Amino acid sequence: MRIDILTLFPDAVLAMMKESIIGRALERGIIDIRAHQIRDYTKNKQKQVDDYPYGGGLGMVMNADPLYNTWKHVIDEVGHPIHTIYLSPQGAVFNQAHARRLVSDYENLILVCGHYEGVDERFIEECVDEEISMGDFVLTGGEIPAMAIADAVCRMIPGVLSDEACFTDESHFSGLLEYPQYTRPAVWHDRAVPEILLSGHHANIAKWRHEQAVLRTKAKRPDMYKEYEK
Repeated sequence: MRIDILTLFPDAVLAMMKESIIGRALERGIIDIRAHQIRDYTKNKQKQVDDYPYGGGLGMVMNADPLYNTWKHVIDEVGHPIHTIYLSPQGAVFNQAHARRLVSDYENLILVCGHYEGVDERFIEECVDEEISMGDFVLTGGEIPAMAIADAVCRMIPGVLSDEACFTDESHFSGLLEYPQYTRPAVWHDRAVPEILLSGHHANIAKWRHEQAVLRTKAKRPDMYKEYEK
């Protein structure tokens, strides 16, 4: 999968994406994440990418033209239309189902990072296929949501993690929160690891983990539990 991120801070984005598991997948060529500096596609000497909003109001709005020029450069480079996502507090709230859909439906994604008071609506109308939000709060820019989406999507690409179970057993994938996890030592601060996990009986362990996942979801996320029960 190739993901292109349109941003005012490409160095910050790539510095994060080149670390850890995602970074190793990039080095091995399993995934391809590129960050494009929107300022490089302006047509003025000042590299200005924003202006005052029509109708008045506080803050600035990102110009449509630099965004479009950056977006068009990626489209022309790849050679076909690309599903384009604008990271926006007005979008649908991102979840694991979104990540699974993006992995299964697309080989290329463009993630657009807004700033200031947002972007010119005409760019959204012409170039954006969907808007996605990280939740009911506002950030100073779209870089953190873009990196979160790229991470959530890329970790499900075959070969990025050592085994598919590394993500299928985790919280949200099956509609449940993940069961409790333990590691050495067997006793820590007088708290012992549940005996079932030391038994070596894989079927019983699997049953216990599922039961714990259900109980944990019911207690911590009753909204998820209601959906799971359906």
